[in-house]
Amino acid sequence: QVQLQESGGGLVQAGGSLRLSCAASGGTFSGVAMGWFRQAPGKEREFVASMRWAGGSTYYADAVKGRFTVSRNKVGNSVYLQMNSLKPEDTAVYYCAAQRQGATKYDIWGQGTQVTVPS
Repeated sequence: QVQLQESGGGLVQAGGSLRLSCAASGGTFSGVAMGWFRQAPGKEREFVASMRWAGGSTYYADAVKGRFTVSRNKVGNSVYLQMNSLKPEDTAVYYCAAQRQGATKYDIWGQGTQVTVPS
């Protein structure tokens, strides 16, 4: 079964950039979509960005549109989140998730990686 592992989180000053990576192990992912979510302290987990695996269409939350970019490698076993112009409100644990074929929602989740943007 495919497992997901995020990396690339850290502390960055406001206005800076980070690139998160999500590596799929246990096989090459070929499902419906892969996405990024985040959860800030005291808040519910929220959608950030996603990519449809067939065709590569991308979707973004309004809060990150124009600043974040989701992409994948050609092999199909990694997805990335390039985050630019970071703001303190972007501080959260970021999770990678995958929706397998036949699933109605994201059904594989990584452990998360912390992103901190001090105010």
